Amino acid sequence: MQQINIPLILNSLGFEGLNEIQQASLEANAKNDNVVLLSATGSGKTLAFLLPLLETLNPEINNVQALIIVPSRELAIQIDEVFRKMQTGFKVTLCYGGHKRETEENNLKEAPALIIGTAGRLADHIRRNNFDLDNITTLVLDEFDKSLELGFTEEMSFIIGSLKNIKKRILTSATYAVPVPAFINLKDPVRLDFLPEGEQPENMLEIKKILSPDKDKIDTLFKLICYLGNRSTVVFCNHRVAVERTSNLLTEKGILNVFYHGGMEQQERDAALCKFRNGTSNILVTTDLASRGLDIPNIRYIVHYHLPDTEDAFTHRNGRTARMDASGTAILILSEEEKLPAYVGEVAEVEITRDHPIPEKPVWSTLFIAAGKKDKVNKIDIVGFLSKKGELKKEDIGIIEVKDFFSFVAVRKVKVGHVLELIKNEKIKNKKVKIEIAR
Repeated sequence: MQQINIPLILNSLGFEGLNEIQQASLEANAKNDNVVLLSATGSGKTLAFLLPLLETLNPEINNVQALIIVPSRELAIQIDEVFRKMQTGFKVTLCYGGHKRETEENNLKEAPALIIGTAGRLADHIRRNNFDLDNITTLVLDEFDKSLELGFTEEMSFIIGSLKNIKKRILTSATYAVPVPAFINLKDPVRLDFLPEGEQPENMLEIKKILSPDKDKIDTLFKLICYLGNRSTVVFCNHRVAVERTSNLLTEKGILNVFYHGGMEQQERDAALCKFRNGTSNILVTTDLASRGLDIPNIRYIVHYHLPDTEDAFTHRNGRTARMDASGTAILILSEEEKLPAYVGEVAEVEITRDHPIPEKPVWSTLFIAAGKKDKVNKIDIVGFLSKKGELKKEDIGIIEVKDFFSFVAVRKVKVGHVLELIKNEKIKNKKVKIEIAR
């Protein structure tokens, strides 16, 4: 086990110290080979498993030594970003559906120390013998219950069955009652439970209902959004088709929104989440895909447009708000023939006594830039380019997200037309790239 420089890592991340979860995880993993960490998203659990994982890596071994399996590509990307910011000197590679497999195969030729990926894509690479399994001694299953829930049991069983030299297993979950399958080979695990009682602090999360006079709830949703005003809101539907229909109907009514579900291309998904994070849109219409693993701060309202299928789904949808000492409200829309699920109990009703105006449009717009990390473009390059060539002031540039092959940047909406005109023939890093309003 190698000694890691925790103060240096924390400095790279901009943190002052370890939180309670991270400290407990380090101590438990130092003494135990099997650890289960129960912790809500946004509580710092990524670093809580990356630090003990890092201690198992040997710089003398030029092969894959650790594997992190996740339920979604977005979660994989988030973990990758944290690991890179830690500046460990170890190579990491991402593997997930929606990514070109050829790109991943090229990245795997010079073996990384760590691979982060979704079960389906990792299983595909293993079947193709695209990386050596012999030196993999550490396995992390992040949000392992969600991977099982999404139907990845067979792929996970194949992957873990192929790893013959695992010494350390770390499992994380944001829920209690999920049995660990036998194929994971988890023997005498230490369980660290940092879930709040009831999995949500009661005083921080308020639950309400609103009655819809129609079976089709779109008019009620529209009135509710106008009533709530210009606040960050996630609207949950049960199916992809319903997500797009609801989003389109809101758009027709003048409500600016973005939608997000598992059937979208990766770039479309990234664009939707980026617009929601950076304030280009305050409304995200989505499936339960967004209920787990996504760390989006300052979400004020959760709207259950469709009732969740299970209590677990209800809990995780609501987990997007009332986080990190912030308050939030979950609102269930009920048609006349629907009843509150028994696990919700009695809740107050939202009564809208008058029509409210459509919320003002956000002040931000999002630009798509067809260059990213693989083109050696970073946030500083983008700020410099937009400041110098686009004549933007610092306050005109919002959140910037740089992906592998493209980037998104929030720009004050009133400046967008002018800046696009100024930069249309300019180059970033001596390269002409497409820059346009993100679709």
